[in-house]
Amino acid sequence: MDSVHPEPAPDTAPPLVIKIVIAGGFGAGKTTLVGSVSDIQPLRTEAQLSDRGVGVDDTSGVDQKSTTTVAMDFGRITLRYGLVLYLFGTPGQERFRFMWDELASGALGGVVLVDTRRLEECFPAIDYFERQRLPFIVAVNGFDGAVRHDSEKIRVALDIPGDIPIVQCDVRERASGKHVLMTLVEHVLALTTRPGAR
Repeated sequence: MDSVHPEPAPDTAPPLVIKIVIAGGFGAGKTTLVGSVSDIQPLRTEAQLSDRGVGVDDTSGVDQKSTTTVAMDFGRITLRYGLVLYLFGTPGQERFRFMWDELASGALGGVVLVDTRRLEECFPAIDYFERQRLPFIVAVNGFDGAVRHDSEKIRVALDIPGDIPIVQCDVRERASGKHVLMTLVEHVLALTTRPGAR
């Protein structure tokens, strides 16, 4: 009789759950990314833009936007068996940034979503992840009509190190969004297996 114990059946192994934060400027596509990839009905905390935001929220370049996230977006996706990502999208406006610490608590890594029409809007997210020492990648959302820029030109404009991945994407497409998330997971794994990693 074979004394080697068999591997547990796949359905008995607990999933590995990872928390991911998706940040970026107002109107960069964070809500769309969470919604397009989520396996469940995403939780959204959107409110209509109103006259109260005039002079406070910069809507130049996203004039057609009628709603905004006021707390967070939440979704869940299973990338492969045993790997589940919980996705937390941050609000984009400065007045809601007090939420970021809560959303980033316990996160494995982050995605900075970039709209090249409003490149400066992503700097607060980059600065935040760097201060928190939270691994992140940059995902450049390809908006219709926006000029396409080479990834290395974007790297120079954002002044980010060469080891941080930059991914071109269309967050409306599920496959493109999943590629962004897989890139982040692979980046974090590479960092944790690097010699000298804590």
